[in-house]
Amino acid sequence: MSETATFPAATTPAWTRNRWVRFAVRRGGRLLVSLWVLVTAAFLMIHLVPGDPVRAALGPTASAQLIEQTRVNLGLDGPLIEQYVRFLGGLLVGDLGTSIQYRLPAVEVIGARLPATLALGAAAFVVAVVIAVPLGAAVAVLTRRERNRAVELGFASTSVVLALIPDFVLGVALVWVFGVTLQWLPVAGASGPASYVLPVLALAVGPAAILARIVRVELLAALDADYARTARAKRLTGRRIVLRHALPNAVTAALTLGGLLLGTMIAGTVLVENVFAWPGIGGTVSGSILAKDYPVVQGIVLVLGAGVLLTNTVVDTILAVLDPRSTIGEQ
Repeated sequence: MSETATFPAATTPAWTRNRWVRFAVRRGGRLLVSLWVLVTAAFLMIHLVPGDPVRAALGPTASAQLIEQTRVNLGLDGPLIEQYVRFLGGLLVGDLGTSIQYRLPAVEVIGARLPATLALGAAAFVVAVVIAVPLGAAVAVLTRRERNRAVELGFASTSVVLALIPDFVLGVALVWVFGVTLQWLPVAGASGPASYVLPVLALAVGPAAILARIVRVELLAALDADYARTARAKRLTGRRIVLRHALPNAVTAALTLGGLLLGTMIAGTVLVENVFAWPGIGGTVSGSILAKDYPVVQGIVLVLGAGVLLTNTVVDTILAVLDPRSTIGEQ
């Protein structure tokens, strides 16, 4: 009589069955891959410049000794793979190289100007949300079931036009109207709260128009959902149905787009800052490109790109907490 060997059934670790753990691994892996692509692209940027980038940065009159020393300082004196490893090692310790133009560490050059850019982008995002959510909700309520067609047409037309106007073009128009013609507001520098008004509006108007359209569409869908009909059957007031039941669900969808807009707002400040002479990284990146200051340009690309990626990850996490069915369940 033979005995049959039995083996325990293969089991997966308990932590892999937790949906939040799977979500964290999935989003974390996506973020790491995206950051690696960003870092690699920033590294290759200097090598895609036609000719000798060091010679281009220092000019034709620079001595051979200065060119060689600058090449060593920039880490461009070895094989490409060796340069890449050194570049990654520098990033891990916060070393982006030395600015050719300012003769300072690129981290210091960027760090001195980044807070002004972040403050401008964050203020513009808050203003865009404050404008978009009540505006989109009000238009949704007014135009529900094909009422007030004139309001719907006017809102749709105006929001499309505002969304299509580049922020720097809007900034120039605001400078002309409120700074030059009316002389109500300052048009250059960051001299106080009043100096924020025009650049914040230039950055916020377009995203606010886009968000307002999304809020309106989502709120109209929410008001026709089953839970809204149930609330009306319970004779709840229309205001309570909108504010307590429909609007939170509508804002959840707008939050995803809002997070994407926040990242693009911070990146979009580059042009707006040049219009308003804002002391952020906008003027720095323009001057660095003209001066061929590659370490600073690489650093700004990395900072802005990483900011967009991290913002999207944070928004995904917030959305997962607010509505787990929309994100956590993804495989």
